[in-house]
Amino acid sequence: MVGSMFCFQCEQAIGGKGCTKAGNCGKSAEVAALQDLLIYELKGIGFFGKMLIQKGVKIDPEMHKFMMDASFSTLTNVNFDPERFIEYLKRAASIKETLMSTLGEVSDSTPEEALYKLPKTKEEMLKDAEKAGIMYDQSLDADIRSLREMLIYSMKGMGAYGHHAHILGFQDDTVNNFFYKGFAATIDASLTVDDLFNLIMEFGKVNLACMELLDKANTGSYGNPRPTEVLITRKKGPFIVVSGHDLKDLKELLEQTEGKGINIYTHGEMLPAHGYPELKRHKHLVGNFGGAWQDQQKEFDSIPGCILMTTNCLQKPRESYADRLFTTSIVGFPEVTDIREDNGKKDFTLVINRALQLGGFPENEPEKKILVGFGHHATLSYADKIINAVKTGAVKHFFLIGGCDGARPGRNYYTELAEKTPKDSVILTLACGKYRFNKKDFGTIGELPRLLDVGQCNDSYSAIKIALALAGAFNCDVNDLPLTLVLSWYEQKAVGILITLLSLGIKGIYLGPSLPAFISPNVLQILIDKFNIKPISNPDSDLQNILG
Repeated sequence: MVGSMFCFQCEQAIGGKGCTKAGNCGKSAEVAALQDLLIYELKGIGFFGKMLIQKGVKIDPEMHKFMMDASFSTLTNVNFDPERFIEYLKRAASIKETLMSTLGEVSDSTPEEALYKLPKTKEEMLKDAEKAGIMYDQSLDADIRSLREMLIYSMKGMGAYGHHAHILGFQDDTVNNFFYKGFAATIDASLTVDDLFNLIMEFGKVNLACMELLDKANTGSYGNPRPTEVLITRKKGPFIVVSGHDLKDLKELLEQTEGKGINIYTHGEMLPAHGYPELKRHKHLVGNFGGAWQDQQKEFDSIPGCILMTTNCLQKPRESYADRLFTTSIVGFPEVTDIREDNGKKDFTLVINRALQLGGFPENEPEKKILVGFGHHATLSYADKIINAVKTGAVKHFFLIGGCDGARPGRNYYTELAEKTPKDSVILTLACGKYRFNKKDFGTIGELPRLLDVGQCNDSYSAIKIALALAGAFNCDVNDLPLTLVLSWYEQKAVGILITLLSLGIKGIYLGPSLPAFISPNVLQILIDKFNIKPISNPDSDLQNILG
């Protein structure tokens, strides 16, 4: 029997307060409880790991990877399979026991989370999960709870970035070690509001290092993205749609489908993959299918092909396509076929054979294309032209409009804002929020397209690097640039990115479509006072304030 749940980590929190019976994302109360208990275990691992690191003990890199993967697994729309969380919990208990044994000392002041012993059965775990709930300790100061949750959610986002870098062979001790420090801080009763706020700002700098690491991993493996036209209409023949964020999974699938007559389409956040030279050299990577993650149920409903989900952005599959949906890596759903790694490789034969069996689209559609591939390397190759355009007045303002998309009403704001930006402005965009307007024609300013697709949410480092480079070119602070950031948030990676931007001292960010439920009024006031964060209102008023 599962008790009541409480989850408010994403923008879909019911009533803007929290989900209490089942997640609006589709996760069950059972999965929510197991996720809470897994985070509880990570706090204990963090406690012992931090102490060992302070003593100069090197922690097994596989434990670092587990911290990332386990954090990532609890991020919204990633894994809905209770059995997978049982696996994670057992592994967490084993790691904690190893770290505790290595430390060899446990004081009377050791927190309960660190000393917790995981029971053997799922029923007992679910019973224990009540103490791991966000609201279990009713005496906890609301601002302390708010900052602890903000730190946890930010680390979930960094767990995703760290995971993607790690599987490509890129690691960083500063990033690895912060997971222990961060989780340990969430059970340290001595930390004040100021202590936690300062630690969150420290996280922002560490997350920037993690995003830089991922950028090096992706570009080192697949080359620097280049401006590339991408087909957004359908081609005749068998096909597989690849969703999520994982470029390595896409690369392995492209290699295994070479010469088999199967077209590969990206979906959602995989769209920027078309800009990478080592990926686009596979000619059967033919285009992008559909829009943002929240439309997948209707988009996947009747297509005669397969879908491979590589990371987050999974919704509960409809029965009409559940047998054509495959998951891999961190992502999972009960009774959906999961492709596991074996000796560092994945075998996608099941997906390939099913795609061939289904036959695919019966005919070609008239071609329509959009432009992607403006990561920092490509965009900054136009630096001289951009700087000259600003100096001559051809470009008067830059807008970064992007972030997570979602299903809740109010997100048409971002479409309208983009459409109403002046013709002498440039729009940078990234993440799935771009699907609100990325198929519209915004024209050009000289040789430069007005809409520059920087990439995935995983490519936020590119946007930061572009902004910092422009500030350097004009010998000014980022806040002095004619640049406005208008961000949409949905899940925890967006929270981590926001913290990174704030840690860089960037002010005046517009945030929507709603403010996070986990931010207490006092914490929100701190962010407003320090960073002038502005909730979005309506496109006309906000543009007037930005430009007027």
